Amino acid sequence: MQTPFHTVGLVGKYDNPGMHDSVCRLGEFLRGRGHAVMLASQTAERLNIRDCPHRNLHDLATESDVVVVMGGDGTMLSIARELASAGAPLIGINQGRLGFLTDITVDDMYDAVAEILSGQYVAEERILLNGQIRRNGERVFESTAFNDVVVGKGGSGRLIDLEIAINSEFVYSQRADGLVVTSPTGTTAYALSAGGPIVHPTLEAVALVPICPHTLSARPIVVSSHSRIELTLTYADDARVHFDGQMHFDLMSGDHVWITRASRPVTLLHPHSYSYYDTLRQKLHWGKRL
Repeated sequence: MQTPFHTVGLVGKYDNPGMHDSVCRLGEFLRGRGHAVMLASQTAERLNIRDCPHRNLHDLATESDVVVVMGGDGTMLSIARELASAGAPLIGINQGRLGFLTDITVDDMYDAVAEILSGQYVAEERILLNGQIRRNGERVFESTAFNDVVVGKGGSGRLIDLEIAINSEFVYSQRADGLVVTSPTGTTAYALSAGGPIVHPTLEAVALVPICPHTLSARPIVVSSHSRIELTLTYADDARVHFDGQMHFDLMSGDHVWITRASRPVTLLHPHSYSYYDTLRQKLHWGKRL
């Protein structure tokens, strides 16, 4: 088979109804096309699939030419973070709700996956963000985000005070519910709800979007993704930093959150007919033609 994608890894959201059948059917389809197929170990174990080789996520990424992620956008966020360092491109099949990152439907998955694996696809490199929390000069936590790093109020519900610097140059202070630091991919997620801009996912940019700021002058700002964004929590009764809404770390007054572009991007593969603007119209009901 003349394709750069001989070995295909499969990852499925194991607590999703119907996932067992979807994974098995897609695996059979791929083997019928002459591909070698491997399952993520957790997917195989939780779905009780025993007739297919399986690997842990790290080995799956390094041994596969492409990885198909079956689930919703949350599944894609977590898998993309895990596999980014290996460099394997990802294909998303939606069995969730919105399906912004996992843009192929289950009904269309055979034709769409066959098209991509035959070499007819649109490839997008998406940057990730690395967040580091420093306390009293020491690094106390570090993680990666595909969508966003959010510094916000915790359970007390009180506003927090932040000081923002970029490349060690003071930019502004603010009192607010928090701040979203978002990759271009994440500008259609939480940042959009906070009034942030839509940034095309291929741009090398990062947006800073205030959450309910206690001033009329606060506005989102877009900066180069090669910047180092430095957030200092100058005062908070209760605050927390979130990574893609899936991991968090409790903050204290005086903590610093440093956010930089991660060293490796994620590559998403879409069918040849894919259009980002069409996805905006379909998923977010944006900009209908008059």
